[in-house]
Amino acid sequence: MIDYLNTIDTELFLLINGWHNPFFDALMVFASGKLSWLPLYILLLYLIVRQYKWKSWLVLVFIGLIILAADQLSVHAFKNIFQRLRPCHNEEVKLLAHTVTGCGGQYGFVSSHAANSFALAGFISLLLHKVHKWLPPALLFWGLLIAYSRVYLGVHYPGDVIAGAVLGLLIGWLLYLVFRETEDWRLGTET
Repeated sequence: MIDYLNTIDTELFLLINGWHNPFFDALMVFASGKLSWLPLYILLLYLIVRQYKWKSWLVLVFIGLIILAADQLSVHAFKNIFQRLRPCHNEEVKLLAHTVTGCGGQYGFVSSHAANSFALAGFISLLLHKVHKWLPPALLFWGLLIAYSRVYLGVHYPGDVIAGAVLGLLIGWLLYLVFRETEDWRLGTET
């Protein structure tokens, strides 16, 4: 069964990774860049501060915890345990892969990019969806673009980014629940 899933994942990887051209190469490098999304992060910070005023510091602490948890769990609970080679390090696949930039670390399951972006997207969507109905679909598109870019660039299999997205959403949701409890507790002590 595992071999069958690996075969499907590899075939899907080669299909997605094979749709390349210079324009999309540049676009996907941009989509995977950490600083490329700085304007989005500034917008999200503005929306958080506008909504939470002086309590924004608590939201920012939770965002830091979310990114830390997603990043560290994706590496230490998955990559270092499963040790699944990235396609660009897999001898059977790398000659068929179109790798646009460097390959990254040796292991790719799960994608840290996907885990981080979906953790942040999930948390902020839950936090602000009542006021900004457009935000969850926009953040979902953002997360999907980042996840897709990782496969396009040849550094992750589709299964890596799907599992990373699920991990990230779970982390974002769990820490949102903790945030709500913390916020309720803080509000209860202030009245």
